[in-house]
Amino acid sequence: MTETTETPQTPETPATAPAAQRGIIPLPLAAARALLLGGGILTAASTFLRWTWTSDFPGDLTVNGYPGGLQILTLVAGIITVVFALAAYGVRGLGWLLPARNNAPLVLTAFGAFAVTWYTVIAIAAELGGVVNWEPGTYIAAVASLLPVIGALALPQDATDTTKEALKAYITKAERVPAPQATAPWIQRLVITVVAALALTVFAYGIDAEDELFVGFLIVVVFAAWALQTAGLFDRFSHLTANNRSFALAMGFVAAIGFPFTQTNDHYANLGVNILIFGTVALGLNIVVGLAGLLDLGYVAFLGVGAYTAALVSGSEFSKFSGVQFPFWAAALSGAAASLIFGVLIGAPTLRLRGDYLAIVTLGFGEIFRIAVNNMDGVSGPDITNGPNGIPSIPDLSFFGFNFGDSHDIAGFTIGRFANYYLLMVLIMALVITIYRRASDSRIGRSWIAIREDETAATAMGINGFRVKLIAFALGATLAGLAGTVSAHVTYSVVPNPYQFAGAAPPNSAFLLAAVVLGGMGTVSGPFLGAALLYLLPEKLVALQDKSLLAFGIALILLMRFRPEGIIPNRRRQLEFHETGQLDVPETSTLTDEPAITKAGA
Repeated sequence: MTETTETPQTPETPATAPAAQRGIIPLPLAAARALLLGGGILTAASTFLRWTWTSDFPGDLTVNGYPGGLQILTLVAGIITVVFALAAYGVRGLGWLLPARNNAPLVLTAFGAFAVTWYTVIAIAAELGGVVNWEPGTYIAAVASLLPVIGALALPQDATDTTKEALKAYITKAERVPAPQATAPWIQRLVITVVAALALTVFAYGIDAEDELFVGFLIVVVFAAWALQTAGLFDRFSHLTANNRSFALAMGFVAAIGFPFTQTNDHYANLGVNILIFGTVALGLNIVVGLAGLLDLGYVAFLGVGAYTAALVSGSEFSKFSGVQFPFWAAALSGAAASLIFGVLIGAPTLRLRGDYLAIVTLGFGEIFRIAVNNMDGVSGPDITNGPNGIPSIPDLSFFGFNFGDSHDIAGFTIGRFANYYLLMVLIMALVITIYRRASDSRIGRSWIAIREDETAATAMGINGFRVKLIAFALGATLAGLAGTVSAHVTYSVVPNPYQFAGAAPPNSAFLLAAVVLGGMGTVSGPFLGAALLYLLPEKLVALQDKSLLAFGIALILLMRFRPEGIIPNRRRQLEFHETGQLDVPETSTLTDEPAITKAGA
């Protein structure tokens, strides 16, 4: 008797399976898919036509044959739409793009291409004086970008019972398919390397974009990231980095070091170094807020303590100790130690408070610091900080003959003053991240989490709540003071005005807290992402300067409604904020963060 071996078949996914349920727009499923794919192709192709007749619009959209300015963003959005549409068709090699097996990524990519295209079309008419400035390519792009939206809305909605049944059937089939062998380690590391290079490219492009181009960049990035998240790709990549944590961190630092070499204007390196300073301080605050659960509304004062300490011993002629000039390592240790002392002095009498009472006390400390350094001018108080004039003329750092104020040629690239400080901040950021990771994974880190979850229960289990909170407060203050020592040299001067609770631009306590909440409390990369967004948006969107706090509040309300766990969530907090089935993974997901269908070979 001959034994027959049945070849396992790849299960049909809900995105490609026939469904009786239609989407919002009543169209046959085949027609919906065709509109999605064809519209994406036409949208991308329309960028090779000219959209206006004059070069007055930024980016020069007057040339046939190759895209420019906002057309490049439309091209990228169209290509992303096409790729996801092909994945929904079941094209071999693209199935990994839809691990969650839903149609939400198709809708989001279609809307992303539509939004950036119509933003460009409307901007042309608004800035050049009417639709008379449109060329035939503009009309083609406007119509073509609408087709994928119609097709995506005609697809079965993921919330319907029919789609849930299809997903259930898919999982049942997937469980019968033998799981493939684990991906080779070199392939995993190659993926991490490619993602790091792509992240560097996207960040370098975004920080270089101005005005209309930056708004279009935001539209594409937001919709693309949202689509990747709903597709389940972020979850898969987080598993990948968890399995290769050391390599992922190394590639992240390599990408960070490579940023100055992508820039020809030192102004963008200035933005980069300020983002790193802001992000490093936010990571220190993440210890206090994200791990220990202590609401600190005056945290920016510790940044100011470190900055003023470094300025006083920097050798500035306006310093009270003008004859004293510490080497940077000594100034950095002095600033960190001063912030540590202030953290202990403030925390010792106040950390027995909880909740809103602690928040009010820390807010008062932040204001007391700002008012105190403003009055230490020799008239209203002792002559230490030079009052509202601050301490200017802080000299540049110099290590072993390497002057940070001069430009240097490295491997054919010219590195300016701010790029020098940026590379220094990358090293300090590496130190701070190492301290954060070691602390969070230690016994004291677990005690912080226990205090955050339930202080009464943690105390009942034998944890000294006051001691644990004081260590968190002191360590967070120390990291902020360390970043403040670099900030003093980068800005040439230290003045009291920035060290307040809220203002039009960072750093201030409100923005620091928002960076932690926005990026994701309890994570390493979350505060840096939040800091980058909150620093770049006021810088790029000049029109919002007087309405920045209003826009900031609206953004936080939307974030709390749709993603309360932050952009890069801690898995524990993500499970706290969502009921089973609300996450962007199937309901059969496990506590190991990996969906069951992924384990089954999806």
